[in-house]
Amino acid sequence: MSCSENTNAAAHDALEALDDAIAAAAFRRLVRHLRHRHDAQNIELMGLAGFCRNCLADWIVDAGAELDKEAARAVIHGMASTEWKARFQSAATPEQLELMAESMKRNPA
Repeated sequence: MSCSENTNAAAHDALEALDDAIAAAAFRRLVRHLRHRHDAQNIELMGLAGFCRNCLADWIVDAGAELDKEAARAVIHGMASTEWKARFQSAATPEQLELMAESMKRNPA
């Protein structure tokens, strides 16, 4: 399962009724938090929650942002993804990769 697939949004869900401006403010706060927390590796986010910064970039494109993949990642990372990787990303361990694979299986269909 990809982190880019729909996660079972339902019309009766209170999240769907949330004002778009409020939802956007919360999203921006999440992104700024992740920009600050470079120590939280994407592989760790994938292992724990089944999504990462790159997924967020995919989601903004899926939502209609007229950006290519790299431009969307730059929006989320606050810099080019190649620069972010060089500065902050460490090599994934076999354990992290295994945890990510198991986590992705729990993502909704």
